[in-house]
Amino acid sequence: MLFRKNKSKTEASNDAAESYAKEKITKVEDGDVEILMENQEAISKKLSNASPLSKYLEIGKLMMAMVKDMKNGNYSNVPWFTIATIVMALLYVLNPMDLVPDFIPGIGYLDDLAILSIGIGWIESDLHRYLDWKLQQGKGI
Repeated sequence: MLFRKNKSKTEASNDAAESYAKEKITKVEDGDVEILMENQEAISKKLSNASPLSKYLEIGKLMMAMVKDMKNGNYSNVPWFTIATIVMALLYVLNPMDLVPDFIPGIGYLDDLAILSIGIGWIESDLHRYLDWKLQQGKGI
């Protein structure tokens, strides 16, 4: 059996997306949280209207609720890395001119999917803790 020495295009693309995400997360500031909050409706609309992204709508709502509760002082058990990851991922999805522009048929949302998947993977345990907290509070999302 021969082993492939080169990465597949998918692996290379995922590596590029992860590298991009790591770089952008370190640059997220408080002002970016404000931008995210101001664009909440536009982000929800894009997630629900772009069929490849629609499966992320509920997770996106949960992420937005976490940021909102943190910002309002209702929930403080969240590290800055998690907030920065949410801000970076959701604002990335909103941007139509990202690594692969969204208007390119067939592949326009692949980078958005990669960034969302990577970000969610990084903060999954924080999302579960937040959801548990919401359930204990008797609050819906």
